[in-house]
Amino acid sequence: MPKNYQKVLKEVLKQIVPKSNEKKKLNSMVDKVLKIAKEESKKFNAKPILAGSITRDTWLPGKMEFDIFILFPNIPEKKLEELGLKLGKKIIAKLKGSYRIEYAQHPYVCGKAKGIDIDVVPCYELESPEKLKSAVDRTPFHVRYIEKHLPKDSSDEVRLLKHFCTVNGIYGADAKTEGFSGYVCEILIIKYSKFLDVLKNAMKWKPGEIIDIEKFYPQNDYYKVKKQFRDQSLILIDPIDKNRNTTAAVSAQSFYKLKKVAKEFLAKPSKELFFEKKFKSITENELITQQMKRRTEIILLKFKPPKVVPDILWPQLRRFADRLESILEEMKYEFRVLRKDSYTNEKDLAVVLLEMETSKLPTAQKRIGPKIFDFDDSQRFLEKYKGKALTGPFVENNFWAVEVKRKFLTAREKLKDSLKESAKILKAKGIPNHIADQISKKFEVILETGKIMELVKKDPDFGIFLKKYFEKESLV
Repeated sequence: MPKNYQKVLKEVLKQIVPKSNEKKKLNSMVDKVLKIAKEESKKFNAKPILAGSITRDTWLPGKMEFDIFILFPNIPEKKLEELGLKLGKKIIAKLKGSYRIEYAQHPYVCGKAKGIDIDVVPCYELESPEKLKSAVDRTPFHVRYIEKHLPKDSSDEVRLLKHFCTVNGIYGADAKTEGFSGYVCEILIIKYSKFLDVLKNAMKWKPGEIIDIEKFYPQNDYYKVKKQFRDQSLILIDPIDKNRNTTAAVSAQSFYKLKKVAKEFLAKPSKELFFEKKFKSITENELITQQMKRRTEIILLKFKPPKVVPDILWPQLRRFADRLESILEEMKYEFRVLRKDSYTNEKDLAVVLLEMETSKLPTAQKRIGPKIFDFDDSQRFLEKYKGKALTGPFVENNFWAVEVKRKFLTAREKLKDSLKESAKILKAKGIPNHIADQISKKFEVILETGKIMELVKKDPDFGIFLKKYFEKESLV
């Protein structure tokens, strides 16, 4: 019996194509902003271009936003930043909107007017992408490439792919999501033409899959490409820059999640896969049940997140979790982390979750020394533990050994001791800079169910994070 993909996709499109009133409102604002931007840019021999999904009509409902890139001639970088901010502020002021300054490769103006988000970003006007001065300079080339190569009747195919990735938590190349960007979705549709064909091919991708639509590299050189982009789950060569992987941000988790949901949809087409599964915060009974079932101990390291942009915060948070695991698992301490994860609401709560396989240890700890035949090493070992051992030194299978009193009996004690230092010492221990600054001021180690639930009550999203942690989905 043939699967009715088109019927399902047609029903989905009814809900993910912006309505005419939304389109009218956004296009009206685009015309207004471009007119103002052209007038203001002339004064500095610059010119604006429209960027983002609105240029190819691939935006999703509710996404009332667009970017204006101001292309400057070859002027000093400081001057470009100064004039870019001046122009951005002027444009938003003329719209009677509000703005804030954000930072990428250059500072830029992030504005809002009549409920529409407008980013005004300065960049250089270049003849070729080979002369890029910064990552933002690529955008005008991306805009032109997509306009030239993405057929107009493919807009809805892109929308389907974007929405499919969004509801499955893998849309966006930001450091939090580590998924597929809008540009990547557009390139995939250029390559495969149809949403369904993207899914059919994604099912067959292997880690390190190479997609090179401009054929920059002959196939017999693919081993060099894999070496160049080592350990990247998917290698989708940027059609305007052969030295860039557009999917460098895609994590292994996102890569396999797309493969899984593609397989599910193709096996059984359903609208359900286009609508996000709703999670509720974990309850106290659920938390207790999970811990009893798993026989592990949950340790939370809670602190206030540093005031940095999310693309800096999330990588530092993940590196911090890795460092905490390695601190606990140092050979002489013998604590063992089963699994870990991290959460932040990016405002007032950051948490590293450590699920402990071994979190409590006995007082006695055996230390194995040198062979009895290694005279010099033996002397040093015996001197070191003279009068300090609980038992020994004694000989075991021709090795010297002692049993000593363990310094830390619980993982909580070890964490508190390791993190009680100044920011300078924490950084020297490998704690990421911004997090070290925060941890040196205040942190809390939480094990008690009641205290965990207090956090859930204050921040329900943290409760959802916990629920997802315990109900981690299979990717096969």
